[in-house]
Amino acid sequence: MTANAAIWYAPDGYDPGTKGINGRRVAGESFLTGFLTHAQVDEVVCLTLGRSDEDHFRAFAARLDSGLGSGPGSRPIRGVRLDNPAAIAPVDVVSYPSPNFAAETWRRALCGGGAYAICGITHTTATKAVMQGMFDLRAAPQMPWDAVICTSRAVHASLSDQMALTDAHLEQRFGGAGRAVLPPRPLMPVIPLGIDCAAFAPDAAAGAGLRARLGIADGEIACAIIARLTPHEKFDPLPLYLALARAQRQVGTRFHLLLCGQFRDDHSRRIFADGASGMMPEVGFHLLDGADAAERKATLSGADIFLFPIDNVQETFGLAPVEAMAAGLPLIVSDWDGMRDTVTPETGLRVATEMPHGELTSYLGCRHFGGTDSYVQYVSQLSALTRVNVPALTLALVRLGSDPALRARMGQAGRKRAREVYDWSVVIPQMQALWAEQSAMLAHARASGQVPPPIHAAQLPPAPAPGRFFRSYPTAIGARPDRRFRARPRADRPGLEETLSLRDYERLRRLVEARPQIAAVLAALDAVGGAGTTAGDLARALALPAPAVMRILYWLMKYDFAE
Repeated sequence: MTANAAIWYAPDGYDPGTKGINGRRVAGESFLTGFLTHAQVDEVVCLTLGRSDEDHFRAFAARLDSGLGSGPGSRPIRGVRLDNPAAIAPVDVVSYPSPNFAAETWRRALCGGGAYAICGITHTTATKAVMQGMFDLRAAPQMPWDAVICTSRAVHASLSDQMALTDAHLEQRFGGAGRAVLPPRPLMPVIPLGIDCAAFAPDAAAGAGLRARLGIADGEIACAIIARLTPHEKFDPLPLYLALARAQRQVGTRFHLLLCGQFRDDHSRRIFADGASGMMPEVGFHLLDGADAAERKATLSGADIFLFPIDNVQETFGLAPVEAMAAGLPLIVSDWDGMRDTVTPETGLRVATEMPHGELTSYLGCRHFGGTDSYVQYVSQLSALTRVNVPALTLALVRLGSDPALRARMGQAGRKRAREVYDWSVVIPQMQALWAEQSAMLAHARASGQVPPPIHAAQLPPAPAPGRFFRSYPTAIGARPDRRFRARPRADRPGLEETLSLRDYERLRRLVEARPQIAAVLAALDAVGGAGTTAGDLARALALPAPAVMRILYWLMKYDFAE
């Protein structure tokens, strides 16, 4: 039983700097930093598609070592290829950066369902791919020792509901007279995302500099939002603008809105900018570059209040409010999803939200699923039907805007809560405890003989062997073990190397086998002459795997080098 997990690593899930800033990449990068810094493990295992991804992982760890003042290699790192995942042993768990790991359960099935456990984690759950993925997970060889970390109670409730719908369907469709006996669902603990609280400590000089640069006078109220600035996938700004304009009139002090983020497109920029000038012309309006770490730091350091009025199902946790708590800011957030867990009455104010019941929105789900509506159209239409209570939002702005002492108390409470609940030093041990539980369940199943046997690669249902799946296509398929092969005359044609270069398979980084092995098989055929030889004899003579020799022979026959 171990409290370690092999990190399933591809840069797309962990590298916002190169791949683009979005929630799951920012969270993935932060998790990896937290894991490498705080996990109590004997070794770090990365599970990758190939050497380049492993090198990327090692480079990340080396940069972290350098930043922490550690020497290179302070954490032993072992790379394992995804085509041999069982080699993660003695580690028993794979940490996967999404809840969609149905495909990974099929990969594991080749080794047997008891080879290791898989632990996914939720980010956005509103996409069609994730919804389909959760259905697929129940239909795949998911095991009881697998887990999906839910980052909020709301996410746990929604995924549990979808699994109930899925199980009811599977029982009805496949149960028959005796009813189907479905396997247990995966473990679904609620564990929050974490942050490095120290990284968000406020910088008074940076904050003062920002306020001076933006012309925010002492006593004026700076309200900050750090987020992707899209009205379709994050929040509609117009209700907020209405509340800010009303709050400013009631408090009698000028408010400023600091929007620190990135626009997806010019349309989004126009909605935010034109909406501000049209609905709150007297409120200060400032756009700041969210891709600039220094600008984000200055925004958190110079603000008086942090706002996060989310009205979009794209959000599932909300890292930004936790980061703002770590920076000592009081919060005004919508009473929505993850913020219902993270923001307490001591740290901020939650504003009531409301959306229509299922009967009024089911058509949107069908249009999204059927492809009539894109994901952006889907979440945007749901947002249009979701209310963040504007009078309550106005009241919250008035309350915090007019009470500096309350802001200070909430900010102090927020810093304490962030350190005690959301710092990676607290969250990583919770994950390790889960991995240890999965490992213990797996050990018990192995000891009691309750693990499924491996599935042969040719019989994998979602990916049957091509030679089996497409066997009705060609005239003939397969070769008898005693079939003999010989070289074809080739004086009238380009040679092997020239043919390979002309075809240039390597441009796609794939060739049936390496060039030297292909050349060796052809040379062996030349040597045996017209009598030919069998694939088995070639394999033994060349000390090559028999399947590799057979693949080479097929390629040689394709290009008329052999028959």
